[in-house]
Amino acid sequence: MPQLDTTWFLSQFFWLCVCFFVMLFFMSKIFIPKISNILAHRQRKIDDYLVKANDLKEQAAASLQKYQTALEQAKKEANASIDVSKKEMKEYVEKKQNELAEKLNAKLVDGEAQLLASQKKVLNDVKKLSQDLVTEILPKVGAKSVSAHVVEKTVSDILKN
Repeated sequence: MPQLDTTWFLSQFFWLCVCFFVMLFFMSKIFIPKISNILAHRQRKIDDYLVKANDLKEQAAASLQKYQTALEQAKKEANASIDVSKKEMKEYVEKKQNELAEKLNAKLVDGEAQLLASQKKVLNDVKKLSQDLVTEILPKVGAKSVSAHVVEKTVSDILKN
């Protein structure tokens, strides 16, 4: 094997050292800084993305809080509006019921008045008819000397009871 030949050993060692140090120089001055820069750049991007993600998370949490607050406020306003509407409807219904009750009472009073008027008219008609019948029947029965005034008073007394 030529690597183990001592005559060539020193020459090979020299070139090994030269190549090694040249490669070490290139690695340390060119390649490693580029790789470091790339890794540093990646880390900065990752950190920026994490910061942005945290900012977005905070914004989302703030938006969620605003949404929940707005939702609660809307629920409160809706409930208040419903309560007001219920109260208004209740008052409206009560008002309409009172108006209807007043109308019905007025019609009832009017109906009672009409009924009383009709009753008086019927009673007057019955009284007059009764008087006429009694006046016609009495002469046929044999009581000719009964006056119209006595017949009227008797029929009125009988109808009062």
